[in-house]
This record gives sequence, C-alpha cells and structure tokens, in this order.
Amino acid sequence: MAYFTASCDSVQKNTDFAKSLNLDYPILSDPGKQTAKAFGVLNEQRGFSNRWTYYIGKNGKILHVEKKVKATSHGVDIAKKLAELGVARK
Repeated sequence: MAYFTASCDSVQKNTDFAKSLNLDYPILSDPGKQTAKAFGVLNEQRGFSNRWTYYIGKNGKILHVEKKVKATSHGVDIAKKLAELGVARK
C-alpha cells in the first residue's frame, strides 16, 4: 500500500511543511491545479482543494472517496475504511 497527500502549494512550501511535521509520506505538489481539477476537489472560490481522501485500488480504479474528512479521527477512519475495502493489515 502507498499513501501520500497532494496540495496546490509549491514544491518548496510542501517540502518545508513536511519537514516541519517530520512526515513519513510525500506531499505531491500541484501548483497549476490541473490534478485537483481532474479529481474534482478544486474549490474555485477558495482557490485551493477540498480535503478529500481517495482510496485507489492496485488496478488504478477509485474504490471510495471520503468527502467528510475529520482531522481529529482521520487516521482511525482510514484504517476502518481500508478494512471495509478488504485491504490486508501489515
């Protein structure tokens, strides 16, 4: 399993942010907002993307989209959804 986040911020801003939090996963940068538009997460009025979580299968098919992300419980929520989707625990 692979996981990462994506942001419409610049590579440098995302790199600095990741280092400040000592993240163990990459932040992909989409400053041109093309990917955010393609995935339907770009909030044109606010100028940045909504915080949605996409679960993508090994075959590249989107298995689920979580549009109501709660920062306080998201780790637990992800673990539950992965179990529901039949993703084996490591």
